[in-house]
Amino acid sequence: MTAWIVLPVSLSAFSITGIWIVYAMAVMNHHVCPVENWSYNVTCVEEPAKPGFPKSCCTIQDIPLISKCGSYPPESCLFSLIGNVGAFMVVMVCLLRYAQVIEHSHDCWINTAGLVSGCFNTLGSIMVGNFQVDHAKSLHYVGAGVAFPAGLAFACLQCMLTYRIAVTALDYWMAHVRVALAVGALVSLVLSGIFFIHESFVLQHAAAICEWVFTVVILVFYGTFTYEFGTVTNETMMAGLQRSRLRGSRVILSGTTMSEELGGGSKGLKSPGGSSTSTHLNCTPESIAML
Repeated sequence: MTAWIVLPVSLSAFSITGIWIVYAMAVMNHHVCPVENWSYNVTCVEEPAKPGFPKSCCTIQDIPLISKCGSYPPESCLFSLIGNVGAFMVVMVCLLRYAQVIEHSHDCWINTAGLVSGCFNTLGSIMVGNFQVDHAKSLHYVGAGVAFPAGLAFACLQCMLTYRIAVTALDYWMAHVRVALAVGALVSLVLSGIFFIHESFVLQHAAAICEWVFTVVILVFYGTFTYEFGTVTNETMMAGLQRSRLRGSRVILSGTTMSEELGGGSKGLKSPGGSSTSTHLNCTPESIAML
């Protein structure tokens, strides 16, 4: 099952290539200005479209934020497709990583928290991809507010987990690489948030660049799981499922035990049919023969 190593690489390659194609389409269709443009005006006179050339006059509405690049068709269609397919691949990566850690007997709260944060990252990405910022701003911002912090949390938790289960020198080297990526993602996300709240054209443009850096770094981070997925087998996912069932059984058993304790200690709280039910359940073959 070493073919699973293709999944993380495909996620990174597909998503990074896709969002840059969306950006190129948005620039060519005059929906945003190119990243290298730092000159913005308060207003612009309507200019005739020049196919194959970017806009010559740009306002704050033309800043090339990722969300802005995917706001209008035809690039919005591709943007939604990338968000949905990428979200599915992220879920698969998170589930396989979760099951693989359990398979190697390293189950812990970090592993569970990593799975939860990855799923939240997926949910936010779906909202971002399907609710464009210019048409459903509130839902889009909610999705972004979930996806970005969840993606960063997933990266940080996986860094901790990588160090925790590392055995060889190569494992520790991979942990160092992930820490570097996580630090880069943290810095770019913080700077993007700081710059975004200002009305300065220059800072808004810097926020867009930091947003692109954060997104690319997180996608590269997901791609690093190719290193571990070479050892995924048929039993890997089963290990995760069996662990989940075991936890569910423990919850049910603990609930049953608690119910029995409560029932034995509070006989006055029985239901109206409880006494007759218990009488029938306590009938023995000897008592039936006597009758």
